[in-house]
Amino acid sequence: MNHILVPSSVSNSRNSAQCGVHAMELLINGIMKLGGDRRGFVAKAFGGGNVLPGFITPTVGELNSDFVREFLLAESIPLVAQRMGGLKAVRVSFHTYTGRAFVHTIDGSRLPAIIREETSYYHTGVEERFHPVEPKLF
Repeated sequence: MNHILVPSSVSNSRNSAQCGVHAMELLINGIMKLGGDRRGFVAKAFGGGNVLPGFITPTVGELNSDFVREFLLAESIPLVAQRMGGLKAVRVSFHTYTGRAFVHTIDGSRLPAIIREETSYYHTGVEERFHPVEPKLF
């Protein structure tokens, strides 16, 4: 999974992992290091909406959507599902064990609650990263 913030690179190398090509190369190389065979890769893409009204066009979301499609085409990675664009934020739930993804439009009134939930998940992930929980064997 990748979350591309801007499609092209920026001069600050610290942020380069958030940029399209670099982020995708990190993801692809990481999968291959774990034994993934590039010939079997498929992609699903979600997001790229214009959720902050008033910005000039093309928006960052549109640029990101175009980048993803062009990158996947150039790398011969089939795009098997997509929901990009629109005017509302979306929440994507990935089920990695099945490869399924569910996309839900977010009602603007739900955004504060979702931000709280995601912040909680982030802090839990940071805590586990620095203080790993021992896996339980059954």
